[in-house]
Amino acid sequence: MLRRTLLGAALAAPALRPAVAQPAWPSQPVRLIVPFAAGGPTDIPARLFAERMGDFLPNRVVVENRTGAGVVVGTDAVAKAPKDGLTLLYTTVAHASLRALFPRLLFDPFADFTPVALVGVIPMIITVNRDFRATNLQELQARLREARGGLDYASSGNGGALHLATELMLRRMGVQGNHIPYRGTAAAMPDVLNGTIPIIVDVATSALPFVQRGETRALAVMDDRRLPQLPNVPTTAEAGFDNLTAYTWHMVLAPSGTPEPVIAAVNAAFNRAGAEGVVQTRLGDLAMRLVTDSTPATAAQWLRSETDKWEGLIRAANIRVE
Repeated sequence: MLRRTLLGAALAAPALRPAVAQPAWPSQPVRLIVPFAAGGPTDIPARLFAERMGDFLPNRVVVENRTGAGVVVGTDAVAKAPKDGLTLLYTTVAHASLRALFPRLLFDPFADFTPVALVGVIPMIITVNRDFRATNLQELQARLREARGGLDYASSGNGGALHLATELMLRRMGVQGNHIPYRGTAAAMPDVLNGTIPIIVDVATSALPFVQRGETRALAVMDDRRLPQLPNVPTTAEAGFDNLTAYTWHMVLAPSGTPEPVIAAVNAAFNRAGAEGVVQTRLGDLAMRLVTDSTPATAAQWLRSETDKWEGLIRAANIRVE
């Protein structure tokens, strides 16, 4: 009787099976979704990371460009992807302004994503036409004040990183300007170079060639350290304006709910690739300051801080995307 009771209990209890080890990430090729066009300043670093990680991971990393509605289409694709670490988002500061600019999104930029790694930051540079009567930020502030909102400034598009960085500068200076949005920086630069538009705040990657050729004048770098490529150009703080920093930054995110061991593995892979000399050199030439000790926690903290900053500015300036 006792034997039957014990046997019945054993059959009724859940079977104890040895733990099955999860396959090492990635068990299949990884899709790295870039919500920007191929060949652009976001795509180039993403492809470099993908190439370098393919050398030491068990499967390759494939960049897939998914554009549309700014970064919305590509970001939405990752939000709806399986939570297995095989579909990742490689995005920029644009992620921090999504919620404020697009209130009817079909995904939540925060609840639907887990930050994995902040891979690098690129500062903005405040530049003017080479013949414009300003050689420093105080003189620029004076010209803007004299014009009473009549001076034009260019951007790569309404609500974009350049627009927001310029608006931040104007508010710190206590002045106004007239925003002229273009369809990308390349479309804006001819008018900046011929003096039609005197001011553009641009990402260092695209601003550097014009400054180095003497076609525009750099007044300040919107960072807490000078750029190696422009050692004589002060930071905004050195130029007299504290708390005036702006970057485009590159971050990797995974769908929310991706297992923590997978998140840790992705993080380690990006940090390892970012520490390689060839990556440091090539992205350093593009004015990117690589972050090779990022953790999911520090990436999340950075994203939250940047979101608070830009959402507050968008609301205060009543910036809307038509």
